[in-house]
Amino acid sequence: MNKIYYFSADWCGPCKMLGPIMEKSGLPYQKINVDNDQELSTRYSIRNIPTLVKVNANGDELGRLTGALPIEKIKDWYNG
Repeated sequence: MNKIYYFSADWCGPCKMLGPIMEKSGLPYQKINVDNDQELSTRYSIRNIPTLVKVNANGDELGRLTGALPIEKIKDWYNG
C-alpha cells in the first residue's frame, strides 16, 4: 500500500497550514520533521517544505508535491 511522507518543520508557516488539511484528508501519511530526521530528508532530497512524497511499500518514490495545497489536489495526486 502506498503512503505519503509529509516533510515539515515547526517553524514553517505553510507547513502549519497544511497540517490540519493532512489530518482531515483520510490519506495514509507519516509526518516527518526535517530538523529531526535528516536521514529521510536527505534520502528523498528534500529542498523545500512542505513536501509530500508518495512512496510504495518498499519506500520507492512514486511522486511528490510541494507547498500548501488544497485537499482536492492532494487526493487527486495520491489516487492518480
